[in-house]
Amino acid sequence: MGEYMSEKVLFDNEQISKMINRISYEIIEKGDFLEDLVLVGIKTRGIYIAQRLQEKIKSISEKEVGLESLDITFYRDDLEKSSVDPEVRNFKFGLDITNKTIVIVDDVLYTGRTVRAAIDAIMDRSRPKAVRLAILVDRGHRELPIRADFVGKNIPTSSKENIKVHLKEVDRQDKILLIT
Repeated sequence: MGEYMSEKVLFDNEQISKMINRISYEIIEKGDFLEDLVLVGIKTRGIYIAQRLQEKIKSISEKEVGLESLDITFYRDDLEKSSVDPEVRNFKFGLDITNKTIVIVDDVLYTGRTVRAAIDAIMDRSRPKAVRLAILVDRGHRELPIRADFVGKNIPTSSKENIKVHLKEVDRQDKILLIT
């Protein structure tokens, strides 16, 4: 017997836009560090979320915050060595992030391993003043002591469920799905 999978749309374009707005306002309200703020989007969808946050923060505060992207494939420790040969990329940030407040941006927070890998990559290259985390969806099930500072939505899931974020830049439409 094959497993039956179902998809349920939890959030649509308008609701995702509201999440981006709320996270942007929370980042602005967190303090007066916008001049020293750099958003670091985790490839792939985190980059587009970070770009949207950058645009929204600028439209609200009239301040341009830094933007970088990060491909952490090389840093992941939860990839099976036999199934995936990570491509090693010797990346360098275009901006100097020393003594800056970094906000790592990703679509879904699950075990925390991707975020830990991103922190490792950032700390290998620089010494930021602070590192924060902005997540569109926190689904729980952490394996590491990592929590998001800015969250679009908390969606408790079972380990058999999955959350899939679709963004128009990659998937032609914005929606967040619960897959069971």
